[in-house]
Amino acid sequence: MFYSIRHITQFRYSAPVRESVMEIRMQPRSEGPQTLRSFQISTNPRAQLYAYTDHLGNAVYHFNLLREHEELRIDAQAVVEIGLISPLPERLDDLEWGRYNNFNLHDDHFDMMGASKFARMSPELAAFMRIAELEKPQGDPLTALVKLMRGIYDSFEYESGITEVHSPIEHALGERRGVCQDFAHIMIAIARSWGIPTRYVSGYLYHKGARDRSRADATHAWVEAWLPSLGWVGFDPTNNIMPRERHVRAAVGRDYADVPPTRGTFKGVADSELSIAVSLEPTAAPVRHEDFLKVARPMSSATPTYSMPERLYHHQQQQQQQ
Repeated sequence: MFYSIRHITQFRYSAPVRESVMEIRMQPRSEGPQTLRSFQISTNPRAQLYAYTDHLGNAVYHFNLLREHEELRIDAQAVVEIGLISPLPERLDDLEWGRYNNFNLHDDHFDMMGASKFARMSPELAAFMRIAELEKPQGDPLTALVKLMRGIYDSFEYESGITEVHSPIEHALGERRGVCQDFAHIMIAIARSWGIPTRYVSGYLYHKGARDRSRADATHAWVEAWLPSLGWVGFDPTNNIMPRERHVRAAVGRDYADVPPTRGTFKGVADSELSIAVSLEPTAAPVRHEDFLKVARPMSSATPTYSMPERLYHHQQQQQQQ
């Protein structure tokens, strides 16, 4: 399955600002069954983009726009291929809990086991765990995580506008409402309290024909937990589904604070307005260069022999004559 993704972010300011500094994490990851086929990003006003890969393997673009502007538009487009994902077993054996040991866990796992900015234990979360009977995991880790995913799905209503991107989980716990980011943070905090390395995933979800609770015109967030026998396994508590071919992964981190699609600041005295547009649609396989290249000048059957300097000079002359 191939998907075409377009993610537009627009900042508008009430007065001209002098400078904008921005980090962008929108490039889909290329690993496992997911392969990034193409990606391009542009800004208006135009800015020089730089890129690096962070310690979790996320592609990060950044720029410093040093000119006065009243609007900043970031347009990211990608084509991603999602291969077939092998089905998971119904459960794991009873020895799986014992495999959370120093032999199977490494530095990256330990980073995903402690409290983080948005995914942490609190009295409100502990109270929810008692009410939902989630204090102790039941069964093997896979069975326990599936039960936890279902428990969050049943306990909360999906409603945008109740929380904001920087809202603590206590807000959603108190309202029993929220969005995918809130549900992911709650699941992460509980799973970590059980001793399971768990991380936040930002990305996209293809909705057409599915009865999902999350919005089709926005980014999506879910969870991945480390199971020693299986590796990183996804769980989507917003929709109570195991992520498969419809989920496109962009970035992973301890929580939202590590992987916002955009993060930045500006210099100036102005209010700002943020607008976002996201589209995800199936698409045809991208055409390879080899599929449309045509031979413009076939090789002669009697190819002359040149020394290296002569061959280079002869080739350059041929190009100039065309």
